[in-house]
Amino acid sequence: MLDVRVDAGRLARGGDVHGRVVVQPGGTSANAAVWAAWDGATSRVHGGVGMDLPGRLLAEALRDRGVKMHLTPYADAATGTMLVVHEPGERSMAADRGANARFRADELPGMLVSGSVLVSGYLLLHEDTHATGLAALERSVSPFVAVEAASWPLVESFGVDRFFEVTAKATVLLANEHEAEALTGLAGEAAATVLGKRFPIACVKLGAEGAVAVVDGTLHRVPAEEIEEADPTGAGDAFDGVFLASIARGAEVDDALRRACHAGALAAASLQTWREDGAT
Repeated sequence: MLDVRVDAGRLARGGDVHGRVVVQPGGTSANAAVWAAWDGATSRVHGGVGMDLPGRLLAEALRDRGVKMHLTPYADAATGTMLVVHEPGERSMAADRGANARFRADELPGMLVSGSVLVSGYLLLHEDTHATGLAALERSVSPFVAVEAASWPLVESFGVDRFFEVTAKATVLLANEHEAEALTGLAGEAAATVLGKRFPIACVKLGAEGAVAVVDGTLHRVPAEEIEEADPTGAGDAFDGVFLASIARGAEVDDALRRACHAGALAAASLQTWREDGAT
């Protein structure tokens, strides 16, 4: 996805105002793969892009960060774009999935063999790519097959019972507090405890309060780092990529959570979704 962020005063409907516009790479899977590579992992991303300028730029940006790619180009679809407009006290978003909505199961390899695999909820929970998400889960050969819950409205529209049914093969669930509440009706540790009865690893990201995970029935919690937040967009994806890279390397759960929270803090403290300066 291409992310376009606009910071402005009150917009003048039908007129012009001055503001700050930032264009940057994004997308759940791409974000997670980049941050996994940042953490020293070998990572690969599968997805769809348009045969357009944004698609070429995003592929180049992934390559520059050491991420291997299996991107399917589409001549008849634009690369996905997310518009985020920040006005005083509110944020408005508009998403065009573009080429992502065309991604099909036959464009995935026969097996996805890796130390860990992440399947985006945006792939799995949208009806037009649901079969592709299922295929990704079925073809994953890994001790850590993760699903990112993606969006609480998407979870609710898809259906909670159906969500648990289609994610039965997943061994890791990654959700923020709103998605966890949509799935359980509970918050924080209580939500993680319930989800931990369904998944060997259930991780709930709590933003400024850190993260909690239930692993094989044991509760783990780590605090967040204190930061001056610039933009939280992509922070959860950074967490996902680093957490999965860490546990795939055999890190202890608490260490993986701390490292993942650190990555999320770096992302949230910057207007850049992907680090440019190599900071650790």
